[in-house]
Amino acid sequence: MPSFDIVSEIDKQEIDNALNQARKEIATRFDFKGTVAEIEHEKDKIVLTAEDASRLRGLREIVIGKLSKRGVDLRNVEQQEPAISSIGHARQELKIQQGLEGDKAKEIILAIKGAGFKVQNALQDRQIRVTGKKRDDLQEVIAFVKSKDFGVTTNFQNFRD
Repeated sequence: MPSFDIVSEIDKQEIDNALNQARKEIATRFDFKGTVAEIEHEKDKIVLTAEDASRLRGLREIVIGKLSKRGVDLRNVEQQEPAISSIGHARQELKIQQGLEGDKAKEIILAIKGAGFKVQNALQDRQIRVTGKKRDDLQEVIAFVKSKDFGVTTNFQNFRD
């Protein structure tokens, strides 16, 4: 039976490229000369550190702009509240969501079931497996999911006959 997977993933190489571009821009910007402004990329988060809140705001705008230009969907980048210490240091985390979380996956599954497609859905390891008897049914489901906005990136993988 034909099947495919609905996933929510961001290309990690594009994130690295965007952060490298942001670091280069910070090194050449006049308003960041002689100040501490760092961008650290950990597993599923980006940590921004600056001397004060205004520089952190500028740093965040640069990083978000570079991510956007590289084609990273910003719906999967969750901005945490900035932490500003009493001596002025500022820090903010940008969490990168990879995979479909429980509530979003259930929302997508319910939307597909509610539309009345003749397919089966199963949540497997942060992705949704959609199985049907006909390829046309699966293509209709792909078109339906693309037309809706679920608040996360939706990618389609492993289309099999």
